[in-house]
Amino acid sequence: MTARAMSKGSNLPVDAPAVRVELAWAAGPGVPDIDASALLLTEAGRVRDDGDFVFYNQPRHASGAVTHLGKRSAAGAATDTVEVDLRSLEPAVERIVLCASADGGTFGQVPGLVLRLLDAGTGTEVARFDMAAGTETAFIGGELYRRQGAWKFRAVGQGYASGLAGLATDFGITVDDAPLPDGGSPAVTAPVPPPAPAPPSPSVPPVPPAGPTATAPPSVPRAGAPRLTKGEERLPVDMRKRLSLRKEQVAVSLRKHGATGVTARVVLVLDASGSMAPLYTKGVVNDVVERMAAVAAQLDDDGEMQAWTFATNPARLPDLQIGELPEWLRLHVRVGELGLFRRKRKKGLDPRQVDMREVGFQNEEQKVIAEVRAYVRENPASVPTLVLFFSDGGVYRNAEIEQQLREAVEEPVFWQFVGLGRSNYGVLERFDTLPGRRVDNVGFFAVDDIGTVPDPELYDRLLSEFPMWITAARRAGIL
Repeated sequence: MTARAMSKGSNLPVDAPAVRVELAWAAGPGVPDIDASALLLTEAGRVRDDGDFVFYNQPRHASGAVTHLGKRSAAGAATDTVEVDLRSLEPAVERIVLCASADGGTFGQVPGLVLRLLDAGTGTEVARFDMAAGTETAFIGGELYRRQGAWKFRAVGQGYASGLAGLATDFGITVDDAPLPDGGSPAVTAPVPPPAPAPPSPSVPPVPPAGPTATAPPSVPRAGAPRLTKGEERLPVDMRKRLSLRKEQVAVSLRKHGATGVTARVVLVLDASGSMAPLYTKGVVNDVVERMAAVAAQLDDDGEMQAWTFATNPARLPDLQIGELPEWLRLHVRVGELGLFRRKRKKGLDPRQVDMREVGFQNEEQKVIAEVRAYVRENPASVPTLVLFFSDGGVYRNAEIEQQLREAVEEPVFWQFVGLGRSNYGVLERFDTLPGRRVDNVGFFAVDDIGTVPDPELYDRLLSEFPMWITAARRAGIL
């Protein structure tokens, strides 16, 4: 059986009852040492306790299902391997995140970095994922996850500029970041619950305070904290709370990737082809827009986001004003008599709506890419532009799309594509490996069901490559 070469965001079913995940690289002078590890996560995306972190100091999980096998080196090549017996995993474990940390440098200094997925019984290579990195000191190579009772593997390729500490805290591990006397790494431990307060003694009455309680000084917003967004106060209370929490998650992701304080114009592009109809009907796209509004609100405090929809043809939607989010969703996303896929008659459309019969049914991504590029040229900004582009696949105009995105390399725009669970993403999932570009201006990942991806994970994936592009684009004089 020929091993499958995977691209970032792709996934495949895992038929073997046990697998080995081998991290390999070219060792040599000046190359950092790499350590593989694994995190066992529940459906909530968190560890249960410190026993769910398997690494060199804790090489075997209590269930026996996950084992750190250790390193090997020969002829200038090094490996570190984790073995997972999928049959022995407890029902509460829904995902195993396969991580690595670099000691003495960054992953960008590690040549030939590759993750290999092997059948543990036969030793056959099932898949391989060639990874590229920059200044990160911790990395998620891939993950094993349950889907409808079966196991799958996803190639992730997500780096953390904040190192092992930033990665671990994302999944419920508490990191003691006080410097150690020997200059070593911070200790990684599981969260310890605070002790329960002792019950008051019935024989001793409570003592009233001797004087007025001191008032705490007003807090000072820390660098990278969620920005106040224009119009946010007009939102319904429940939506405002969700937006605030999600902005905090976006701020955390930006800090983690070394992009505290970055500002950007955010553009949203939504696939409206016929195959997307179930995702609109089920409210999936509605939720996606609300989650992306938090990205725009955090990156740019002007309180608006430009938006397009596309199928055979592109259509510019009215700007999404954060304070008018419920009405914008009602007009342009939610399905109903005036919804995206059930507009019975042109006569009944609100003047702000797009008649989707004029957009068509089949994907022509290159047209909307060209239209967004033209908008950016005609409306220059002092900050870079981040395009959040959602599609369920069916990409077939590969040459035209590639030409548009290659030409866009010299423009102050990063294109983050997200696949929504179908298939055939064509050139979009190959862009990370396409040569001949001064900077990598395209990111891509796909998810089976975006509604099940927790906010912290989604924002990390959305924002993992954008800060690296900003650095590269500045060096190249593009920004």
